[in-house]
Amino acid sequence: MPADTRPPAIALMGPTASGKTAVAIELAQRLGGEIVSVDSALVYRGLDIGAAKPDAALRVRAPHHLLDLRDPWQGYSAAEFAADARTAIAGIVGRGRLPILAGGTGLYFQALLRGLSPMPGADPAIRAAIAAEAAERGWPALHAQLAAIDPVAAARIHATDPQRIQRALEVFRASGRPISHWQAQPSPAPPLPVRVLRLVLAPAERATLHRRIERRLDAMLELGFLDEVRALRALDAMRQVAQPLDLPAIRAVGYRQAWEHLDGATTFDEFRARAVHATRQLAKRQLTWLRGQLDTLWFDPASQRAAIDDAISRFMAVPGTAAGAAAV
Repeated sequence: MPADTRPPAIALMGPTASGKTAVAIELAQRLGGEIVSVDSALVYRGLDIGAAKPDAALRVRAPHHLLDLRDPWQGYSAAEFAADARTAIAGIVGRGRLPILAGGTGLYFQALLRGLSPMPGADPAIRAAIAAEAAERGWPALHAQLAAIDPVAAARIHATDPQRIQRALEVFRASGRPISHWQAQPSPAPPLPVRVLRLVLAPAERATLHRRIERRLDAMLELGFLDEVRALRALDAMRQVAQPLDLPAIRAVGYRQAWEHLDGATTFDEFRARAVHATRQLAKRQLTWLRGQLDTLWFDPASQRAAIDDAISRFMAVPGTAAGAAAV
């Protein structure tokens, strides 16, 4: 098989709070790279502190792409991300620089690197009806409804994951077929103009990741996370939204819990505990998804930095031969 001579790109994948941003910025500075964010929260304007969005100083150190693309009351799909990411990658390669794909949104990586299964698009009327049912009966009841029509999907979707429950029910009601049927239909992504080294950055011990999650949340709170959410709530366009907690932006981990706290539903201590728990659950789902991905190399960024650099050096030096290089 001939060597893959496409320009290189590096994908830094991993759970939230695993240290991907720091590694991405260091690599961008050292290797002449630009960072393409693969994070579903960072696309929203105003989600800065709670989404750990790189600030102006970090963006000076390393150019970032796909930040602040939408207002928080707007939608943004994985298919839109894949198209925007391809445009960003082409521009980076055209400038003779290294694309570094960094983030933890598995669906975005899937859309870009593998493609998405064909399925019905969003239906605002159906989605609104499901949201109304959830407000009346609760998401666990709708999860039970999903289990009755699509046990395969229900087994993968937690009863406290409203976004995925809503989407699964929406697809079924729109098409008459369960979402698991559509997900089984392959739709390969067109080849990228780069060869990709896929690195998973994750602490070796789960307890380490849990401590990082708590420390990061406390740092966000000190920086004014709750004030940021107050500012979002005060936006005129946001005040026009009937069910703001159903917006994808506000479903972002931490934001939903902060919003409910500011509604008076929880004490501060309860809010903090719920935000930590939600972030840990997100990290667990991310790790589960990552374990199912082929052609990845796993590293603990705190203790295996030299090994990360060695894997990258070998990949950059010998086209198409390094382990973990995906022909996409």
